[in-house]
Amino acid sequence: MLYTFFKYALVRPVCRVFFRPWVEGEENIPDTGGVVLAGNHLSAGDTFLLPAMITRRMTFPAKAELFQGTGFKGRLLAWFLTVVGQVPMDRSGGRASADALRPIYEVLVRGDVVGIFPEGTRSHDGRLYRGRTGVARLVLGARVPVIPVGFVGTQFQRGPFGIPVMKRPGIRIGKPLDFSEHFGEIDGSVYREVTDAVMMSIRELTGQEYVPVYSNSERAKRLT
Repeated sequence: MLYTFFKYALVRPVCRVFFRPWVEGEENIPDTGGVVLAGNHLSAGDTFLLPAMITRRMTFPAKAELFQGTGFKGRLLAWFLTVVGQVPMDRSGGRASADALRPIYEVLVRGDVVGIFPEGTRSHDGRLYRGRTGVARLVLGARVPVIPVGFVGTQFQRGPFGIPVMKRPGIRIGKPLDFSEHFGEIDGSVYREVTDAVMMSIRELTGQEYVPVYSNSERAKRLT
């Protein structure tokens, strides 16, 4: 109930009035059933713009640290993330991150929408970087389709009185990708194949330059 209140009474009106976003392809999102929306990641605005502008309720995994905040602001943020149905995601890597996929997997199994950024972090230069295979693990494990999403122009810019704004940001939603032939498989090479296919579909929507390394790697920093 609070999710609906925040979405329709606060976040969507603010986005429409101040940012004037546009959306293409929402009809590609099925009306029911679990589905993963996988997008590029240009700014923090991506995480609230997409849920605000599409009809179906969706869940984004948020950094686990945000649920452990201290002080008034930290506790308020943790409360807000919890009441709107977001789930913590441990991004430290290894077994911890693998275990963190479980609550997200449960969201898909019960037939809801999950949003994920395969790059794992925001692009520091606007290019599209190699995806991490968590998206493939979710899609193949939960046996759901994945839909590529391309964010365009969602970077914040300095607006009047120094207030950060997005200027006519856009969201392009592609057609569902079907990997049903690989459902249930547990194989690193298959995870990589599926993830790379998802990233190429995102690239087709955004036109970004693709860089085949992880965004937060030392090599990526040298290529900047």
